[in-house]
Amino acid sequence: MRLLKNVLHDKVAVVSLAVLALIALAGIFAPVLAPHDPKTVHMDLRFASASWQYPLGNDQLGRCVLSRLLYGIRPSVLWVFAALALSAGIGGVVGFVAGYFRGRVDAVLMRLCDVMLSFPGYVMTLAIIGIMGVGLENILLAFVLSKWPWFARVIRSSVRQYAEAEYVKFSKAIGMSHVSIMARHIVPVATPEMAVIASSSFGSMILQISGFSFLGLGIQAPHAEWGMMLNEAREVMFSHPELMLAPGLAIVITVSAVNFLSDALQVALDPKLVRTKEQPQASVFASAVGLQGKGGV
Repeated sequence: MRLLKNVLHDKVAVVSLAVLALIALAGIFAPVLAPHDPKTVHMDLRFASASWQYPLGNDQLGRCVLSRLLYGIRPSVLWVFAALALSAGIGGVVGFVAGYFRGRVDAVLMRLCDVMLSFPGYVMTLAIIGIMGVGLENILLAFVLSKWPWFARVIRSSVRQYAEAEYVKFSKAIGMSHVSIMARHIVPVATPEMAVIASSSFGSMILQISGFSFLGLGIQAPHAEWGMMLNEAREVMFSHPELMLAPGLAIVITVSAVNFLSDALQVALDPKLVRTKEQPQASVFASAVGLQGKGGV
């Protein structure tokens, strides 16, 4: 509750959260909001300008740009968020278990994480694509395989810190089970840190999925995806540069909103950053009061 309260005091964070919520809702209800089928080709409407029927115009195949933009939210944002949630879930469980029980369990799980982290994310993604073929599912699988060890390591460090607290030792002394201790005392304090870590990783994953689709390794035609829309518009970027505007702005706005929200979560979680942010305002107020005092004298 304290984290949410601090975030809601930040106007930029509130706007970013509202933007992301609208984007997510637009992707979920894309079949209702989209004015046309994003796969329908109308060669007689190639490069048609914006109109009431086609608010963002038509692409090189006469398809509705707005419809493709709305449907592109699903692979570009929603499916990436699902992969992020799965990665954070697996990494969180492994990190909690390793940080709480320690000993051989910690050693085995951390060696497994070291093995997985020895492969760079891009290299692992390209390897999976090379073995299993191009496609959105394979890229999301690569995201999960490359991200969960990173989450596990970070959460493990946080859990080790909280597991040494006096109230945790007291809970063990009175006979509380390990599951109850983790659920009541460790999960509530470690989850906000995990949310900050996940939010900072969300923006980079959106850029990565768009980049792979731009290279032709992600979702394939005729399905819509923002990176693929940029790739298709690249062929006519000099004659019709406006086709790159819609998907490009969508990526910029979404990633910017995620990054602003991540910064707000980090500030809300760290009291030192909150005080640092408030100090300039307090110093300005003190200076103003001092100037008024001198003027009165």
